Amino acid sequence: MSNGFFMRNNLQSHTEYLEKEKKYSPLTVKAYYNDIVSFQLFLNESHDSCKLEEVNYPLIRSWIVQLSDSEMSPSSINRKMASLKSFYKFLLKTKQIEINPFVKHKSLKTPKQVQIPFSEKEINQLFETQFLETDFESVRNRLVVELLYSTGMRRAELINLELNAIDFYGKTIKILGKRNKERIVPLLTSTLEIVTLYLSKRKEIEINVNNEKLILSKKGNKISETFVYRLINDYFSTVSEKVKKSPHVLRHSFATHLLNNGADLNSVKELLGHASLSSTQIYTHSSLSELKKVYNNAHPRNK
Repeated sequence: MSNGFFMRNNLQSHTEYLEKEKKYSPLTVKAYYNDIVSFQLFLNESHDSCKLEEVNYPLIRSWIVQLSDSEMSPSSINRKMASLKSFYKFLLKTKQIEINPFVKHKSLKTPKQVQIPFSEKEINQLFETQFLETDFESVRNRLVVELLYSTGMRRAELINLELNAIDFYGKTIKILGKRNKERIVPLLTSTLEIVTLYLSKRKEIEINVNNEKLILSKKGNKISETFVYRLINDYFSTVSEKVKKSPHVLRHSFATHLLNNGADLNSVKELLGHASLSSTQIYTHSSLSELKKVYNNAHPRNK
């Protein structure tokens, strides 16, 4: 079997496995595919086109060294290794190889990045000074910010919302998260009011009859992740001097503000759609100052 045939056949099978069995998002599947192809190119250029099924861990280490020498960050290298690890785990499962070369691999240490959320003051200021117009785009933009901050949903979850996701009677929204896992999140009355206004404005633009997405561009198309990022960055640049102003920072702010105001960690976990508490705990560092206040006020030994 030629290396080229092995590569194409197993790469395609692995891609289908990620899509159909693991239920990974199209973006994740594409990233895994590109990482594996990059590794094959490295083997072609530096190791006499070594076959993928014959790779050992020293070869993988040599790729890590090359990536590191090119000043790629440890987190980016770890992501590429996760793609390769998944591929070789799949090859072992399908009996294409007998030994997984990643069996002794350890991820590179990455510095912990503390994300600074927007303050409640900054968010209130944004709503008080922006979105004063009532045209389609202004109302749509306000709804984007409202939904991200009032539900904590991810950027990809926002752009894939369907028209039928909103339950006006139950005051909830159905969000399709990672690996097609659904969750129901409550909606504030103020958010529902913006949804109602937006839907009335939505009727004023020309929409493809088959487009069931909730949030649309002014041309009636599905919005992109880049569009959402720029929207959040531009609006928050008017009220915040923080270096990072992104949809994820708004999600971070949602979780932090809930915790600061008394929400329990498990409830925030459910609202965010996290699979485990460990994922949610990254947001607790921002609430430490509030936690210290509660601790000092409540502990008997501090009386």
